[in-house]
Amino acid sequence: MSIKTTEAKLYYALYDFFEKEGFSLLMDKKQFRVNTAAGFKNIIFLVSDYEDGAWLEVHIGCRNEQVEQTAQQFLNVNSMDFRPDANTLIISTGQYNDVKYFRYKIKDEDDLVATCESVKDFLMELGFDFLNTIAHLADVDRLLNSEPLKPCKYLYNQVHRCFKGLIAAKFNDNPRYQYIEETYRKYLAKFANEIECSNYERLVVYLKYYGSN
Repeated sequence: MSIKTTEAKLYYALYDFFEKEGFSLLMDKKQFRVNTAAGFKNIIFLVSDYEDGAWLEVHIGCRNEQVEQTAQQFLNVNSMDFRPDANTLIISTGQYNDVKYFRYKIKDEDDLVATCESVKDFLMELGFDFLNTIAHLADVDRLLNSEPLKPCKYLYNQVHRCFKGLIAAKFNDNPRYQYIEETYRKYLAKFANEIECSNYERLVVYLKYYGSN
């Protein structure tokens, strides 16, 4: 099956399942999404070529609008079009289970059926509960900042993690805010470019004078 055919059949096979859970299909964004009071939760399907079939990666996550509205002003993002759809937290099903490079292989209808059942099982057993635990700002702060010295598996870009983590810590009145700020500054000094480091310092100044009044 071609990528387009595989995608179409996946969406068709999973449509009713997601609809019952309140998720809408956004085909052009390759995801099912439900809006929340804080932003949205989504499940993203990325299909790529594999010999005579296709690979499927499934990612789950959320957007916290309060965090993203600030973060996107300071992140070095190539496309402005991407910003309204940026996830604050995102993780693949494989990473969630600590299995690196996990993907579903789809070569025929039987593989497609088995993949859909596996995806549904994961979401019912683990995925939906996880999504329900990351709906609030405090959850984002916890996942991004509980261990600032270690890579965060809930966001792929660790430079972006520094920006979003700092914002979440500030907005959530994290008592370790100053420590988090300095920890991420040191990380960026090692792994980020000059523009990103400069933008981080601009963010620090912005948050210093930030008030919710």
